[in-house]
Amino acid sequence: MSHTPHEILAEFPEHADKIHALRKADPHFDRLYESYHEVNRAVHRAETDLEPRSDDDVEKLRKERMRLKDEIYALLTR
Repeated sequence: MSHTPHEILAEFPEHADKIHALRKADPHFDRLYESYHEVNRAVHRAETDLEPRSDDDVEKLRKERMRLKDEIYALLTR
């Protein structure tokens, strides 16, 4: 399996322990984490032409990835 850029643990390595704890303790956080990874993988597949998409579709995926990342970061830093 190839490395997928923008993984949450790589983006926020200083919060790795908190990420693991929140995934176990907070169902909402775990859903956000899983949604982020689904979208991130879709972006990666589109950008590497494994699953080509229109530019508009890729842009929408990138915006959704950013929205999820921002929400995850807010929960990590509260």
